[in-house]
Amino acid sequence: MSVGWGCIDGVEVELWGECYNIEETTTLILSDLTGEIPPEIGNLTNLIGLVLSSNQFIGEIPPEIGNLTNLTGLFLNNNQLTGRIPSEIGNLTNLTNLDLSDNELTEEIPPEIGNLTNLFQLLLNNNQLMGEIPESICNIDIFWISFPYFDIDNNQLCPPYPDCISEEDIGYQDTSECEEPSLC
Repeated sequence: MSVGWGCIDGVEVELWGECYNIEETTTLILSDLTGEIPPEIGNLTNLIGLVLSSNQFIGEIPPEIGNLTNLTGLFLNNNQLTGRIPSEIGNLTNLTNLDLSDNELTEEIPPEIGNLTNLFQLLLNNNQLMGEIPESICNIDIFWISFPYFDIDNNQLCPPYPDCISEEDIGYQDTSECEEPSLC
């Protein structure tokens, strides 16, 4: 990383006032950051680990995160991220750990989550995710026994739930906005 004279175009990308080499940066573990996650993060295509936990990020997860196809660990937990989980997350097929917990994410879990068949840990708890859980989540060969491997507790996810997830593993869900099933 270099600072001071500006980034070398095409070789480095500027993130949070620092320059990172596009080819050589494989891990980012950053703290004490605020604002939004810049879309330029998607230029660091050799990233294997991205840890932006416990910052004060606001706004949406940029869809350019889907360009980071070498990622094995993505940790955006404990921020104030809002909006949807981008469908481009399904491009990250090398992910083994995905932690988006403790944010303010809304809307439905994208069906592309089922593309993440190498996941060992999926944490989406303590958000405001709503709607039905996509059946494609069952494509993930995860150890389906609650925390610390799988946690979707404390959202607004509606039944019916996929067969691969037990009622116990669903945890608490605010279903007050869910449609009542018809009895026809």
